[in-house]
Amino acid sequence: MAFVLLVLMIGLRHEVGADWETYADYVRMASYQSLEEAVMKSDPAYGLLNWLAAQTDLGPYFVNTAGAALFSWGLVSFCRAQPRPWLALAVAVPYLVTVVAMGYTRQGVAIGLVMLGLVALSERKISRFVVFVVLAATFHKSAVIMMPLAVLAGTKRRTLTVLWVGLVTLLFYVLLLQESVEVLNTAYIVTEYSSAGAAVRVAMNAMPALIFLSFRRRFTMPKADRIFWTWVSLGALAFIAVLMVSPSSTAVDRVALYWIPLQLLILSRLPDALGQQNGQNALWVLAIVLYSAAVLFVWLLFADNAFAWLPYQFYPWVVLWR
Repeated sequence: MAFVLLVLMIGLRHEVGADWETYADYVRMASYQSLEEAVMKSDPAYGLLNWLAAQTDLGPYFVNTAGAALFSWGLVSFCRAQPRPWLALAVAVPYLVTVVAMGYTRQGVAIGLVMLGLVALSERKISRFVVFVVLAATFHKSAVIMMPLAVLAGTKRRTLTVLWVGLVTLLFYVLLLQESVEVLNTAYIVTEYSSAGAAVRVAMNAMPALIFLSFRRRFTMPKADRIFWTWVSLGALAFIAVLMVSPSSTAVDRVALYWIPLQLLILSRLPDALGQQNGQNALWVLAIVLYSAAVLFVWLLFADNAFAWLPYQFYPWVVLWR
């Protein structure tokens, strides 16, 4: 049920998100391109979806719905891997679902696929993790940066893992990123492009990271997982320092989005970590729900581009009432 609702709400939104017109333009441009041009001039999988949408006259709704299905698959799978799936989903709704999935379409899909990879990694399925990250990179090239996490998964053959994951990372860097590095450097670093609220979003990752590092022995999980999420938490804190010295807060902001699953994992497990083991811990659960509601409330009131999400419009409803 959650999967279906997420796909419908994200995929069939109408004129919702700051870059709605930009994404609609991608479909229009694809109508003048060959399949090869559409794939080569964009992130490959996203270019393919735009080309298919243009050929079938289904517009951005086809692209968004296909992307929403992939994102929701990843999100629901990751939430189900937590002791309190619905609480993890509640943490995801205010920012990951509302802002990222509905606003940053390509990267939203990439994050969804990375979450599938994280589930695979928790099961020590390194190859599956690599496959999901590679698929994520075909929607947003930046996902390649998640590949080294495979080395932290606590496998017995770490040297072998380092070698083959390193080779795969190098291969896909050459195939997907090498030609884009100069463009990205100019767009983000040289022009010192900045994002309003980047510090707040980095802090949203840093807070659960600090909680986990302070009380990690109280979080019930296998030792290998605890070590893995310790490294991820340290990475979340490192973004604070990187943000302070980086000439482009946007670059840091976009990379930090891949750390949002840390929020879902830590905050959904917090009631059991700080409350009574195997208890309902209703007050802790309520506190997490209220925090999540506050995140959405503050974003809607104070974000510079929140107006682009208001009012929310559902495409079938818009068509019926025209």
